[in-house]
Amino acid sequence: MRPIVQISLDLTDIPEALETAEMAMRAGVDWLEVGTPLILAEGMNGVRALRDEYPDTPIVADLKTMDGGWLEAEIMAKAGATHVVVMGQAHRETIELVVQAGEDLGVEVMGDNMAMPDPVEGARYLADLGCDYIIHHIGYDYRNLRAERGESAPSPLDDLAAIVDAVDIPVQAVGGLSIEQAIKTPEYGAPLVVIGAPLAIEADRFETASGMEDVLRTICDEVHAYGDVPLSSPSA
Repeated sequence: MRPIVQISLDLTDIPEALETAEMAMRAGVDWLEVGTPLILAEGMNGVRALRDEYPDTPIVADLKTMDGGWLEAEIMAKAGATHVVVMGQAHRETIELVVQAGEDLGVEVMGDNMAMPDPVEGARYLADLGCDYIIHHIGYDYRNLRAERGESAPSPLDDLAAIVDAVDIPVQAVGGLSIEQAIKTPEYGAPLVVIGAPLAIEADRFETASGMEDVLRTICDEVHAYGDVPLSSPSA
């Protein structure tokens, strides 16, 4: 699979999201993500605004569905999302309904393993239920509060190779990576490189970081130069 660069628009108003998206597209970004803060602040209007501006660009709606799976997926799809996110900690039936909605409505489903007791088994479970992608995710609060207490938190890289080996669908790793680490995730077999808070977005203020266009262009150039990333066959 050709590696993909996705920018997460973890912002809180549509005008800034559109401005940042324009900058990201100039830099060579492939996918736009309507981040959870933007969905909370602007609802599906953020998805609609990006779809109107970029009719042919994949758009991820990161609502982090936990219930009402089919209905929430339908709302996001009708707004123009091509990809929706369901949490692995949701009831199995919710995940099944989001996957069914994906099939019915022509959107792809990203299963997020944040806070699942075993991230590798969690990824395998989400893949077995029919998700199209795995998001290997270490949460923002978890990382930051542990750091404040002087405790360590896992890196998304810790289990990334094992997760890639466990599933035959594309994987992305998010949560606490540096830009250099994010760029290297295709080397682990994870072709979806996500740049968002705090890499492109100031996470404590939900504002676009200054000087990001040149940085994003460099990221896109390096990731796209990697070449095809083979998808693994799950280990027995």
